[in-house]
Amino acid sequence: MTAVHTQRGFGGLAYLAFACALGVYFTFAAVQGDYGMFRRVAIDAEAETLRTERDRLALELAEMQNLTHRLSDEYLDLDLLDQQTRDVLGYMRSDEIAIR
Repeated sequence: MTAVHTQRGFGGLAYLAFACALGVYFTFAAVQGDYGMFRRVAIDAEAETLRTERDRLALELAEMQNLTHRLSDEYLDLDLLDQQTRDVLGYMRSDEIAIR
């Protein structure tokens, strides 16, 4: 009986290396890629920051709209007008004392 030696090629090893490399690539892309988990966390954090800023600006806008309405021709708040006159123009009444 003669022993038959078969020579194994590197095809299986190359296929396994290619499959592992492809798996590592897709794993890296899923974690750190443009659409990966880290990017998603960063986008969520930025969205929360922008929501907070939007809410702050909405409150500021509502306050400005209220002040504008109070200075309009339809509704004149004399206290607000007096305050704005003092702040912007620097006026004061004759019976007041200015402390700086």
